[in-house]
Amino acid sequence: MSLLAEQTWTPMTAEERAQFDRDGFLVIPAVLNQDEVATARTAILRSKEKAEREGGLGPTGALHQLSAVTNNPELAFLLDHPKAFKYIWSMLGWNVHVYHSHVDVHPQIHERQKDWWHWHQDGGRQNRELETDPRPRMSVKLAYWLSDVSETGRGNFTVLPGSHLTNWLPGPPSRGVPWPQPEGALQITANPGDLVVFDRRLWHARSDNYSSITRVGAFFGYTYRWVAGRDEVADLPNSAEWASFTPVQKQLLGGAGDGSGDHAWGHYPETTPLYGELKRQGLLDSSVPALIP
Repeated sequence: MSLLAEQTWTPMTAEERAQFDRDGFLVIPAVLNQDEVATARTAILRSKEKAEREGGLGPTGALHQLSAVTNNPELAFLLDHPKAFKYIWSMLGWNVHVYHSHVDVHPQIHERQKDWWHWHQDGGRQNRELETDPRPRMSVKLAYWLSDVSETGRGNFTVLPGSHLTNWLPGPPSRGVPWPQPEGALQITANPGDLVVFDRRLWHARSDNYSSITRVGAFFGYTYRWVAGRDEVADLPNSAEWASFTPVQKQLLGGAGDGSGDHAWGHYPETTPLYGELKRQGLLDSSVPALIP
C-alpha cells in the first residue's frame, strides 16, 4: 500500500534541518497510525515466528532480519511514507535508493548482560576508507517504532547527541571486553508509530530489553543510487508483489532506469521516478543542492 495518491508531500522545516545538523537525529511522534502500526508489526512478528520454527533466532530469541521488504512485502508502504520520506528527499535529494534495511524483534532478557560495547556508526567500510574529518553523511536512516519504548530499559535506541561529527569514540581495546557507556548517552523513548530519523554517522547502540514488552522495529537506510546496496532485491521484480509497488517504491528497491551505473549517477532525472514526483508537486527546491537536476 502507498499513500502517494492520498497526501501532498511537504519538505522538512528549516527548524528540523537545523536540529538534525546539530544533534544528528530527530524524533517525530505519531508518524504511523494504529492500522499502519498493526500492519507492519503483524508482518514482522510473522517473520519472527517463521525464523523461530526454522531455528533462525539469536541466542536470546531475537530476530535481526536484513532486506526488510524482500522478506516482508507488506512493509513496502514504509519506504515512501509521506510523513517519514520527506526527511530523506529533503536531505539526500531524488537520486536515492534503500541500500540497507532490517527488521528487529527483541524479547525480554531475563539475565542481566555484561556491559558490552555495542556503539557504532552505520556504513561499514565507509568508516575505514573515507579519510575526511568528519566523514561525509552519505546516508540517512528511518527507524519506525512498532512497540512501546516510552520508558528506558526496553531495548531503546541509544544515541550520543552531536556525535555524527566525531569520527571515533574511545572504546574497548577489542570486542568482548566490558566497557562503560560513553558520557552523555541518551536512551530515546518513543511510542508505537513514532519515527527516529538519524544520520548514519551518529554513534548509536541498542540498550538491553529487561522489560516484559517485546521490542519491534523496522529500519530503512537511504543513500545515493551510485552507492551499491546491501539488501537482496535482485529477484523482487519477479515476485507477485512487484506490480503492486509504486514507481517510487520500485526506485527505492533498485528497480529504476536501465540498470546502468550511468543512470544511477543521476544523469537522466526525467526517467527517475522520485524526481518526477517531486517535480509534479513543485518540491525541487533549488536552494537544496541535492534536489537540483
